[in-house]
Amino acid sequence: MKTHTHILIGCLMATLVLLPGCVPRSTGPTEVGVRTVKFSLFGKKGVEDKYYPPGSTYFFVPFINDWHTFDVRLNTLEMSSTDKRGDRMGKDDLLFKTVDGNDISLDIIVSWRIDPAKAPMVLQDVATNMTELKENIIRTVTRSKPRDIFGELETEDFYLADKRSEKAEEVKEALNTILAPLGIIVERVGTGDYRFNPEYQKAIEDRKVAQQRVEKAKSTTRATEQQFVAKVEEAKGDVAKMKAEADGSFEQAKIKADAAFKQEEKRAEAIRAEGQADAAGIRKMNEALAGSGGESVVKLAIAQAMQGKKIMLVPMGEGFDVRSTNINDLLKMYGVNALGAPANASAKPPEKPAAK
Repeated sequence: MKTHTHILIGCLMATLVLLPGCVPRSTGPTEVGVRTVKFSLFGKKGVEDKYYPPGSTYFFVPFINDWHTFDVRLNTLEMSSTDKRGDRMGKDDLLFKTVDGNDISLDIIVSWRIDPAKAPMVLQDVATNMTELKENIIRTVTRSKPRDIFGELETEDFYLADKRSEKAEEVKEALNTILAPLGIIVERVGTGDYRFNPEYQKAIEDRKVAQQRVEKAKSTTRATEQQFVAKVEEAKGDVAKMKAEADGSFEQAKIKADAAFKQEEKRAEAIRAEGQADAAGIRKMNEALAGSGGESVVKLAIAQAMQGKKIMLVPMGEGFDVRSTNINDLLKMYGVNALGAPANASAKPPEKPAAK
């Protein structure tokens, strides 16, 4: 019991002695701190399993504590072929072959950051500072994996921005698969300029120019075809209009002809009905005349016709031929004309011919 008490008192005294010698440890506005305990009588030694947030100051006893900071803002690693750009002077772009066997160099920019929660793990297992982390881990991985993925493109695919963007997204996912367990998050992978063999690149550009001319010719042909189709459709519309007008005129004439035909048909029916009625009346009259009363009707009609007429009886002897006789002269001979003369006229009997 006394031994433990002495140890506790000794620790308290050591703490009181060391306390005035504590030094401040700070983190910048974008930094997180990680403490490493180098010596401890009671606690756990090694990297402390927590991070100290940005913009803070802490006091630790020197010699028995170590302090590291990591910048958690968005960092970039640019690999370029020009001297004025990139993380290194000189030619630093990616060199690889396309899937169809052509050499190509590509500028690439990788945006990355540290996961603050994994900063202790980064210190313990990956790197002790940002430079070491960038050069030994980020650069090594990003100069290897992108070659494989961008190398899956054909040569002419690099002329298509959407193809490059699609592969850049695949590179980002592949890098995160490798680096995320190390506490590193890749936010974006961007591509810059690309270069082929000069002669081959000129051949590709010439081919592209020829293709553009062909496409322009095709576009002109399609425009001409569309104009022709438009004119054909316009002509079809005119023909349809003329046909509609002709059909309308025909239908109107047909309607008028049908109406006239119906009218004449009704008129013919009326005439036929009238004729049938007249025929029926004549037939009835004939039937009546053919009976016993027919003779009386005829006599009555003759009497009515003879009413007011003067009748003369001329004796007819044998051998008398009416056809060869001049009836007028005969009547004169008998004095019939005198009978028809006016009453105040002097009646003068005809002279007899002198006897020879």
